[in-house]
Amino acid sequence: MDLTFNKREDHNKLLLSKLRQKLKQVYLGGGQKRIDALHSKGKMSARERIDYLLDEKKPNIEIGALTGDEMYKEHGGCPSGGVVVKIGYISGKQCIVVANDATVKAGAWFPITGKKNLRAQEIAMENKLPIIYLVDSAGVYLPMQDEIFPDKEMFGRIFRNNAIMSSMGITQISAVMGSCVAGGAYLPIMSDEAMIVDKTGSIFLAGSYLVKAAIGEDIDNETLGGATTHCEISGVTDYKAKDDKDALDRIKSIVGKIGDYEKAGFNRIEAAKPALDEQEIYGILPESRAEQYDMYEIINRIVDNSELDEYKPDYGKSIICTYARIDGWAVGIVANQRKIVKSKKDGMQFGGVIYSDSADKATRFIANCNQKKIPLVFLQDVTGFMVGSKSEHGGIIKDGAKMVNAVSNSVVPKFTIIVGNSYGAGNYAMCGKAYDPRLITAWPSAQLAVMGGEQAAKVLLQIKEATLKAQGVEVDEVKKQELLNEITAKYNDETSPYYAAARLWTDGIIDPLDTRKWISMGIEAANHAPIEKQFNLGVIQV
Repeated sequence: MDLTFNKREDHNKLLLSKLRQKLKQVYLGGGQKRIDALHSKGKMSARERIDYLLDEKKPNIEIGALTGDEMYKEHGGCPSGGVVVKIGYISGKQCIVVANDATVKAGAWFPITGKKNLRAQEIAMENKLPIIYLVDSAGVYLPMQDEIFPDKEMFGRIFRNNAIMSSMGITQISAVMGSCVAGGAYLPIMSDEAMIVDKTGSIFLAGSYLVKAAIGEDIDNETLGGATTHCEISGVTDYKAKDDKDALDRIKSIVGKIGDYEKAGFNRIEAAKPALDEQEIYGILPESRAEQYDMYEIINRIVDNSELDEYKPDYGKSIICTYARIDGWAVGIVANQRKIVKSKKDGMQFGGVIYSDSADKATRFIANCNQKKIPLVFLQDVTGFMVGSKSEHGGIIKDGAKMVNAVSNSVVPKFTIIVGNSYGAGNYAMCGKAYDPRLITAWPSAQLAVMGGEQAAKVLLQIKEATLKAQGVEVDEVKKQELLNEITAKYNDETSPYYAAARLWTDGIIDPLDTRKWISMGIEAANHAPIEKQFNLGVIQV
């Protein structure tokens, strides 16, 4: 291996180490003391509950582990958005599990908590996956109620989705393992089956203090809404569990009896590892987002046997379109080529830029994958569409619009991995979050923004400089450099994959070596939902 490879490897492994350290802290939720406090009450933590529930020797993936990262500092923070979400297997069946983390503000709902819960339900609805709720929440976080309560994509949408999923025949099971109050009390009762843990679980629209204030009645919470009340008097819950493990064992038993599902029918054969060493990805991916590299070298370390069946290899070379297999599943890969390539039409083409011929090729390939019922995988490292008079006169807007149209109307499941840059309209054309990928993840090397940091900082500096001059403030070279440094630092923070993951613009940051697992489990989930729509591009400019 050469020196460049070694430097790149060291850099990417340092990024991975930072990710692991960050996740290690996140996994503690509100901290070890609060976990110990749960244990003293005979309760398990949210992560312990999920680990016990999921099949031990089967893979699982966590959605939104970094949700809320560095957010709500004035409120004490909200690790993982106060809720843990995983896709895994229960009694051999793939499910999605949502568990309130009572160590984070007693499981109260911050605005980002609502967004994450809705994302979990979206995954369940898109893929017709059974969804399990492990409820332990104090309800809406009152200091921020105006940002979580009244609007369309907020708290109330959860219960609307409960009803929609029920009508779709999606299994929903709830276990009340702690507090379940106010509007949140509807979630378990709108599930197919609900259980409650004796002495630690409680369900009521208003707790004892509020009942006393509202109607003057003196009553304790256990009598008001404990397990005995709801299993023997109100009939609100279906089962009483003696402790957390008893409730989780009952869920395993219920899920184990669910019948088989109608499959979408995506093609799968026996899985094979890549022929080339996956570990070498760390040494291929450059340190700087401006450096060139060969995306084929990355793809060949992700796909089975490192085998590609490429579509139009000599045309539109700045985008690679190829059929392949990942963990046995047939996929169509659309990837940005990151090295400079030679085109007979345009001469030299810059890596990471989408040209007219590349957009045209990708549009046709996406249509072919829809025709053949092959899931799509997008590997993003894109700086945007080509600009300038030659591109404009050649119809780059028209060709770009065709590609965006194809991505938008695609009916096969789509999966997006942000390898490096994800800038501007390139993010859209390569199936960014707005284009409904079933799962979207980023590598630690990713950056998401409307444009690259250097260009954006210069534009923002010009605006700031003009504003200050209009206010009569002189801007000399020293002041200009200070402003540029300040703007660049802020912009770089906002392009970080952590900034994106915190806001659920992606489902998380992953080790590149976990890419195959995410795509494979994602396609298996999508296979639960037969395709019901026909692929139709609608009206396009040809």
